[in-house]
Amino acid sequence: MSPRVLYIEDNAENRMLVRRILMVEGFEVLDADNAHDGIQMALENPPDIILMDISMPGYDGLSATQVLRQRPELDHVPIIAVTANVMKGDREQTLRAGCDGYIPKPIDVDQFPDLIRSFLDSNS
Repeated sequence: MSPRVLYIEDNAENRMLVRRILMVEGFEVLDADNAHDGIQMALENPPDIILMDISMPGYDGLSATQVLRQRPELDHVPIIAVTANVMKGDREQTLRAGCDGYIPKPIDVDQFPDLIRSFLDSNS
């Protein structure tokens, strides 16, 4: 069975890029264009991994991660920040919010699928 990835990202081009990269590698990719919809999708059909943009208008990725971390049915699901926030302290802030990992944008399209697999493998 293909690993199911939920990508919560407000930028349509980023969602399309990640979808293309991961689908070619055999992943099932679901996406949401805002944190509220992403949380609902995760609760209704828990994915194997959640990729979370941090800077979204309205409800940001840190707040969404904190909400998801309060749900016991999602305890086992790794949440990985995929973000352009790469200033000193940004990585630590995402980890404190409950993310299990951090991937800076722009993503390396060649390494990205293997990074996602490594997060899945370390969580199984």
